Amino acid sequence: MPASIPTRLRACGALAALLAAGFALSGCAGMSDTVSPAFADPGKYELYDCKQLEGERKSLAARTAELQKLMDKAETGAGGAVVAELAYRNDYVAARGQAHFAEEAWRRNKCRETPPDATPPASSPQPPVIKPAPKSRGAVR
Repeated sequence: MPASIPTRLRACGALAALLAAGFALSGCAGMSDTVSPAFADPGKYELYDCKQLEGERKSLAARTAELQKLMDKAETGAGGAVVAELAYRNDYVAARGQAHFAEEAWRRNKCRETPPDATPPASSPQPPVIKPAPKSRGAVR
């Protein structure tokens, strides 16, 4: 049995209100630094040394940038803001929260960036040394 018109209108109105709330709140979670750590584990980096923290910070920065690009791309399409919110915002907020705690551990441990020239150069493989075959003391003809 088809739903009555008032029931359909109420359902559409509820959907419209939900979408409007989503649009209104779309920037709030990502913009506040006080919200993003709530989605991360504050003790995760307690036992990391500076070398581990350096790699983790770079990884989190790359992940955050990747998610930001995906959200920006999604927002260009029709209904993209909703798609960006549903698909990427939680991961983005979690990555920012983890980055926040990694930065705190970095400062607490008084870590410094590794200079680019301090990394040992990768040795290129050397070609095998081919020794000449020994001369035979041969057979007499």
